[in-house]
Amino acid sequence: MGKFDHLQQEAFQANMQLPQLHLVIFTFGNVSVAGREEGVFAIKPSGVPYAELSPDKMVIVDFDGKTVEGKLRPSSDTKTHAVLYKHWNKVGSIVHTHSTYATAWAQALRDIPIFGTTHADHLTVGIPCAPPMSDKMIKGDYEYETGFQIINCLKSRKYSYEEVEMMLVGNHAPFAWGKTADKAVYNAAVLEEVARMAFLTEQINGKAKRLKKTLIHKHFERKHGPDSYYGQ
Repeated sequence: MGKFDHLQQEAFQANMQLPQLHLVIFTFGNVSVAGREEGVFAIKPSGVPYAELSPDKMVIVDFDGKTVEGKLRPSSDTKTHAVLYKHWNKVGSIVHTHSTYATAWAQALRDIPIFGTTHADHLTVGIPCAPPMSDKMIKGDYEYETGFQIINCLKSRKYSYEEVEMMLVGNHAPFAWGKTADKAVYNAAVLEEVARMAFLTEQINGKAKRLKKTLIHKHFERKHGPDSYYGQ
């Protein structure tokens, strides 16, 4: 077995979940999985269709975005992942997609409002949308700067990346993360479903009100609070 076989296998399995969950078409997305002890992460190769992926095609990259092992070029979003891993040391996996509804909210430059308890089961706030990047950032090291656009948006909202594990990049698309690959993929799927529900809510009632605080905290705390009682 190779040194990074476990990371490549985990990254492959996580990437293969994206088309199964209808979060990507063609090559519109990627998952990475970090090996904190090794100081590297495994990520999908750039532009390779999901049907052609295999564990050995996952590229191993360090937290500066430099390829450590692999014959293929890593995802074009690799530097964004690297920045997030380097600054958020409790993140174990990152997912980037162009899923339809979440991307539509990103293109509309809008936070996803917290309309219902499905949303509140996962977050106590709207899903943030970072503003579009400045021309200087776009013309510079674009993917590297995208990482800081995400970090700075959460800082400006005073949100912790451990509490808010999903967001939108304005005019671009969604990112999600978690301590494990399974959690990161789960968060990406939840983000897309909540985005779809919020869109439909506004279609039915353009004046729909945000969920009241008592319901927000009830639903969040019953799953995540010290006295949580959801599940076995």
